[in-house]
Amino acid sequence: MTRSALIDNITAMLSDAGFTVSDRCSTRPKSFDLAARRDEDLLLVKILGNIDAFDGPTGREMRRLGTYLRGTPMVIGLRTRDEDLDPGVVYFRHGVPVLNPDTAMDLFVHGVPPLIYAAPGGLYVNIDGDILADEREERGWSLGRLATELGVSRRTVSKYEDGMNASVEVAAQLEDLFEQELTSPVSVLDGAEDIRDAEPTPEDPDVDPEDRPIVAMLTRVGFDVHPTVRAPFKAVSEDRDGTAPVLTGHSKFTEAAVKRARIMGSLRQVIHTRSVYFVDEADSESIEGTAIIERDEAEKVDDATEFRDLIAARGGSPEP
Repeated sequence: MTRSALIDNITAMLSDAGFTVSDRCSTRPKSFDLAARRDEDLLLVKILGNIDAFDGPTGREMRRLGTYLRGTPMVIGLRTRDEDLDPGVVYFRHGVPVLNPDTAMDLFVHGVPPLIYAAPGGLYVNIDGDILADEREERGWSLGRLATELGVSRRTVSKYEDGMNASVEVAAQLEDLFEQELTSPVSVLDGAEDIRDAEPTPEDPDVDPEDRPIVAMLTRVGFDVHPTVRAPFKAVSEDRDGTAPVLTGHSKFTEAAVKRARIMGSLRQVIHTRSVYFVDEADSESIEGTAIIERDEAEKVDDATEFRDLIAARGGSPEP
């Protein structure tokens, strides 16, 4: 299957699951291919045939964008160089959850979340330690008795009851022993925080020299500006009063600029942001919801309220 066909299939699957899906981000480079929203759940989705192509810089940018846009970064892919991705398993690359299309369909269409995740050393599951402790005590088993049954130490059993995750093999043993489901789903839509490395949001990249005038202007009127490297926009700008962030781009007013502004307009509708594109000279005030503002005009703006009003007049307000 070609990557283009895979993206079309994933787009259709998410639409069938009730998501509003953005236009494909067809610019290069790009950290994600689609944004998709269903109620409060926002996904930033990278789609790959071979997930080995998903590198560290892209992973770091997707995690940053997930934080600033309040969404879940996610990769949907078919295989690695060595093997196909298993259904029902969540993998991780550079801190981002990775699913195969069948796992994504089970989760989003059928409402069946995955129970297994891959980590160094094998496949693991989340054990509900409270249920395990209750079942053990109801049977009158000591920690030592259960440890003997499992072939592990008392300390390991105690850790299971305290919330440590277990290998798939141990989890199966436990459920056979107690004839009770003891596993809990992987929380993919919450960023799978319980099972990925507890890392802070990666730091923003350095501002590109050609972007500094726009960053300086936005900072002056009261925005925190987070540069991007691989997104279809130059930055995510956060208003310090807590209103919706702004997808920000700038360049000469060319066909490529129009294309980016259109993509930003589509993302704006799905992510529930505002979007603005700065140019030297323009013959349009908006492109599909993205406000077009000339640089000289922007330099005359005095504060965030005036800037928000200007964007709203040109591109409209963000979706509720």
